[in-house]
Amino acid sequence: MSERDADVPDEAEETVRVRFVVNGRKVARDASPRETLVDCLRTTLELTGTHAGCEMGACGACLVQLDGRAVHSCLMFAVQADGAAIDTIEGLSESGAISDLQAEFHRRNALQCGFCTPGMLVSAHELLSQTARPTRDEIRDALSGNYCRCTGYEAIVDAIEAVAKARASASCEDGGAA
Repeated sequence: MSERDADVPDEAEETVRVRFVVNGRKVARDASPRETLVDCLRTTLELTGTHAGCEMGACGACLVQLDGRAVHSCLMFAVQADGAAIDTIEGLSESGAISDLQAEFHRRNALQCGFCTPGMLVSAHELLSQTARPTRDEIRDALSGNYCRCTGYEAIVDAIEAVAKARASASCEDGGAA
């Protein structure tokens, strides 16, 4: 190795300090500038509910909530999430935010192998947080970025529609508007 090469830092060893809140817990760690958020969540933080599927943002298996919006964690670097609030499927489950969706997916057999289910639930959660009573077409549109090779989608659409109706009914009973 020449003297010139010795003065150049090894890019593989460069890291950046990132801080974010994951599932309500503050996290600070060193990340490679090229480490994807999905790899950081799965490997470093051991939150394996977020799946790395196509790694091109087409399948939806890697969806997480970043500052309240669903994002493909395979398409962003961990350093891009610095300062953000991230909710993974584990956090949404533990908080109870999607317990009715999970129960309805189970009841209607809207999951089979389970690989796509976390991303489907994140998409459904985002949709229902924005639209209280989506139509079946709106549900299908919201799921258009999620691939499922097992269920054929109808049971998933049925489950989301049933939860939307139940939430609207509960809201009316509590005095809210549907």
